[in-house]
Amino acid sequence: MSVSPLVSAPTQAPTQAELLDFVRRSAADPELIASLPLDPEGRTWVRLEGPGGSEAWLIGWPPGTGTGWHDHAESVGAFVTASGELKENSLTARLPADGWRTLELADGVDRNRRLPAGKGRAFGQHHVHEVLNESTDEHAISVHAYYPPLPQIRRYSRTGQVLRLEHVERPEDWQ
Repeated sequence: MSVSPLVSAPTQAPTQAELLDFVRRSAADPELIASLPLDPEGRTWVRLEGPGGSEAWLIGWPPGTGTGWHDHAESVGAFVTASGELKENSLTARLPADGWRTLELADGVDRNRRLPAGKGRAFGQHHVHEVLNESTDEHAISVHAYYPPLPQIRRYSRTGQVLRLEHVERPEDWQ
């Protein structure tokens, strides 16, 4: 008699809704939020175990800090503010994935969201945005999740309606 080895079913990729549910639950965990060391000068972060093999982060934002314009390449994601308030500026236009350095954006592509504690959002691939803590005296804390784990982050500069690809970061640059 032969015994066949147990084969586990392939893990299903988490959806944007599942990532959003995870970051909401994590942001509502007071022990997790209190565990993040805060630095008055720069952002701090701790990697978390996300659902279904996703990459997740708990991030602290000192007053006046932000990410700059960027995207997460082919990853979908979600984030929720756990404390304080964040602002997200984003573009509604889908940018070409490759083969460009400078683009002129059409009028009307900008979106702005205020995300106080408990508020957040999910987003799709190639979502270009910047996240800011505009407070002058209060830290903000947020939880983020991405799937697949971030293959790269493309960083942009923006002057008026002109968006310029500045550089590409790989996981070894931030882990």
